[in-house]
Amino acid sequence: MKSLKDKVIWVTGASSGIGEALAYGLARKGATLILSARRKDQLERVKQECVERYDANVIVCPLDVSNLSEIDRVVDVLYSKLNKIDVLINNAGYGHSEKFLDYDFSKVENMFKVNVLGLMYLSQCVAKNMTEHKNGHIINIASIAGKIATPKSAVYSSTKFAVIGFSDALRLELKEDNIQVTTINPGPVDTAFFDKFDPKGSYLEKVAPLVLTPEVVAEKTIKIIGTKKREVNLPVMLEFSSRLYSLFPSTGDFLVDQLFDRK
Repeated sequence: MKSLKDKVIWVTGASSGIGEALAYGLARKGATLILSARRKDQLERVKQECVERYDANVIVCPLDVSNLSEIDRVVDVLYSKLNKIDVLINNAGYGHSEKFLDYDFSKVENMFKVNVLGLMYLSQCVAKNMTEHKNGHIINIASIAGKIATPKSAVYSSTKFAVIGFSDALRLELKEDNIQVTTINPGPVDTAFFDKFDPKGSYLEKVAPLVLTPEVVAEKTIKIIGTKKREVNLPVMLEFSSRLYSLFPSTGDFLVDQLFDRK
């Protein structure tokens, strides 16, 4: 994809944060956008911004990705109007920081429904159509927490480890159909995500040198659309840390305990 103009790109979790930044960046490139999230009013706000700033073509599709039957309905509606979806960006997700032994297990189930199962099911639905056209790109917004686990994030890290593992396998399965699969693995991003993940509001301050803006993550994501990039780890310090962790896990555990346990 040398140009994104008129390419149909579906972004989930598009009502705020990284998803909202993606919408503006893609609209600027001339893409036709499908924006999904649970909050229709916020999606309409983002759509209006895209139209006013860039005269973009935007379709708003409210969607709760934890509801598989709702995914079926929305997919059917979209494919009745559109011939194909060129790019799917699975950005919807959330996290919560708490010691696992204190965790309400219903919250575990819900997080997996949103962060993993919904992502997998939507990827399957869209990839089936992409295989017919022998072209496409699925981008899954995971997290550096899916490569480096830290205390009080056992559940969230587990969902992101699952997303990365799923993406790695799916990439191999879809290679023959010319469909690319990429994971974007950011560290902490200054968004409303931390309203739930860290209600006390102190975590971002403690890891300030590592904090990214949603615009930076969106820019890096848009840059790799249409390439064969396997994964993007952000920022550079955490890219290095994830490699060190893989090579020297015991040393990695020590560094996590000393440097990254700030929750």
